[in-house]
Amino acid sequence: MHITIENAAKAIEQAIAKAREIDTFMCIAIVDSGADLKAFHRMDDAWVGSIDIAIKKAKTAVFFGMPTGEIGKLSQPGKPLYGIEHSNQGLITFPGGLPIVDKDGVMIGAIGVSGSSVENDHTVATAGAQALGTWELPAHPWRT
Repeated sequence: MHITIENAAKAIEQAIAKAREIDTFMCIAIVDSGADLKAFHRMDDAWVGSIDIAIKKAKTAVFFGMPTGEIGKLSQPGKPLYGIEHSNQGLITFPGGLPIVDKDGVMIGAIGVSGSSVENDHTVATAGAQALGTWELPAHPWRT
């Protein structure tokens, strides 16, 4: 199942509210479960360079069904996914991308946020994902 445009709008709305609460400007991307862009919002004064990063964070999260920060931990030198960021026309392996999982535990898409520190990006992405359910998926063999 894919995320609906109505749900994508809810996620963006909650992400914008959180960004305003922490006084930052963000680019927010929502992709469906096939990693195709469903919705996008660039807040006034958000960096232009964050557009591509937000979209790639969302795609990375849906491609692998995990937060981008977790992929980052696995992609360090000597780790099992070292070099993965060079695949799929470029991945982002630092925080700010999360799967979006509905109440039935099905990944329906992902959110990617960029425009501030990675901690703020993750906080804003979490608010967007939680507007629709959660970002946590059942255990996967790659997760340790």
